[in-house]
Amino acid sequence: MSSTVFGQKGITMAQLEKATFGAGCFWCVEAVFERLEGVHSVVSGYTGGTKPNPTYEEVCSGMTGHAEVAQITFDPSKISYEQLLDVFWQSHDPTTLNRQDADVGTQYRSAIFYHDEKQKAAAEKSKLEAQKSIRDPIITEIKPLTHFYQAENYHQDYYRNNPSARYCQLVIKPKLKKLKLE
Repeated sequence: MSSTVFGQKGITMAQLEKATFGAGCFWCVEAVFERLEGVHSVVSGYTGGTKPNPTYEEVCSGMTGHAEVAQITFDPSKISYEQLLDVFWQSHDPTTLNRQDADVGTQYRSAIFYHDEKQKAAAEKSKLEAQKSIRDPIITEIKPLTHFYQAENYHQDYYRNNPSARYCQLVIKPKLKKLKLE
């Protein structure tokens, strides 16, 4: 097996890092971050709760404690964790509890799930910086990543696979335009 990622010679898995963010519907988060230079993959999934291997329906019930998240694999020589955090703050409203636009529920909460102490420190610093330009209090959770559960296949690459779906047209496409990513 080759040690290259996505056919790019010279990049090994050991050189890549991961970031995990909850910022509303994972379809939106995935569509935003997969467009960034230096991001190698974005996987929709669940974390932050207590139920092992949850299903989408279980997460939507609000009984698992999990959030919908995107796990981003990135090349830190091309895009830093701090730059990903900047996009995170710009791509959603971190001041609303358990809600992003019309999506309501604990699974849509704003959260940063850090992978190590360096990410924790960067996330806390970034949150303080972001608060300076946001009037309402930021309620984003900053917690350690314990387990990441990949969402069902039909959730992966949702915007890319369903660009004319109503949710994509009404929510994701305008968000990408606002962020100048489309």
